[in-house]
Amino acid sequence: MRYSSKAFFPSNGTVDLAAFASSAGGRRKKWAAVVGGVVGGVCLLMFLVIAVFFWFRRQRRPAESLTGDILGATELRGPLNFHYRDLKFATKNFSKENKLGEGGFGEVFKGTLKNGKIIAVKKLVMTQTKSARASFLSEVKLISNVHHQNLLRLLGCSSKRSELLLVYEYMSNGSLDKFLFGEMHGMLNWKQRFDIVVGMARGLAYLHHEFHVCIIHRDIKSNNVLLDDNFKPKIADFGLARLLPGDQSHLSTYFAGTLGYIAPEYVIHGDLTEKVDTYSFGVVVLEIISGQRSSGGSVHEALPQHLLEWAWQLNEEDRLLKLIDKSLNPDEYDLEEVERVITIALLCTQVVSLRPTMSEVLVMLLSRGRLNVQLSRPTFIESPSRGRSDLTDSTGSSSAAPTSILMPKFSAR
Repeated sequence: MRYSSKAFFPSNGTVDLAAFASSAGGRRKKWAAVVGGVVGGVCLLMFLVIAVFFWFRRQRRPAESLTGDILGATELRGPLNFHYRDLKFATKNFSKENKLGEGGFGEVFKGTLKNGKIIAVKKLVMTQTKSARASFLSEVKLISNVHHQNLLRLLGCSSKRSELLLVYEYMSNGSLDKFLFGEMHGMLNWKQRFDIVVGMARGLAYLHHEFHVCIIHRDIKSNNVLLDDNFKPKIADFGLARLLPGDQSHLSTYFAGTLGYIAPEYVIHGDLTEKVDTYSFGVVVLEIISGQRSSGGSVHEALPQHLLEWAWQLNEEDRLLKLIDKSLNPDEYDLEEVERVITIALLCTQVVSLRPTMSEVLVMLLSRGRLNVQLSRPTFIESPSRGRSDLTDSTGSSSAAPTSILMPKFSAR
């Protein structure tokens, strides 16, 4: 709009308005071009930002699955799916130099992922039927959601034909057994041993009572307890018993070499409760305190009898402190505390009705003072190869030895 006190054009003549019209139209086109350019630029920038966001998101997911970053396993979800070829590369084709050990479920290898993470890979060999694979994936998903500081974390899995691979966090100090009666014997002081006992109790209490599904380990023993850089214990192989094929009995798998740990009611009657783990825990605690194998004897000092039998005999003779590992410095432990832990271990090996739960065990371990409990003769499974002739039966004998049961179908290695 334009205002003036004088006429824009002469009143008695005509004016060609073409020049004015073209000038105004040019200005409108110019402003339209500027506005259109700005709006178009903003829209293009927003489109590019959104496109880059979705591209980055899509590219990130395969990378996590490929490299298996340990941090990715902390969420409550299914396990990471590793590529078989990546695990094969990480373990140098499952070479002997990378082999960490071999247990009831298969061989374990050390591996290094492309992102530098060090892992442990367990190879399970089983029939790869459709139902077996579905069961495997279901159980692995359950195990991967178990997060506790005293339980070994399952990071992921992979499979190829009959081979099923489980990927775990790597534990630099290996298994507990080598520190008790292996090449590292004598390196653990009493505080470290006590912390290991408490850590094991915490882990088992979580599996039995705190996780939303009760998981019974079934095979608690010293070489299934792994130690990290700070000697913090982490229980391994929990939940794996249910991954065995249906045509394999759990008993036939585990009797070789672990008779000294298995609860008698499970061996004889197949009664499986969480107190089966309590019994095994008690035996491992006796090993931790004495530095002796449960089967009787070690590379350091051969025992003439089963460790549980010897411990019970010392209890009857009121000489429990004789059980203490001679490599321990007497100035580093409290005798009353050691005696209380031994008493708890013996309590864990009682008959099922008198055996405490792992939550109760943890409370007793963290309490102070002498325990006022009544102990009865424990029962343990003994190998017939020992040739014992003075076995007692469950009907009662005046002998101080625990009730022994011969299992002629099985032998201990």
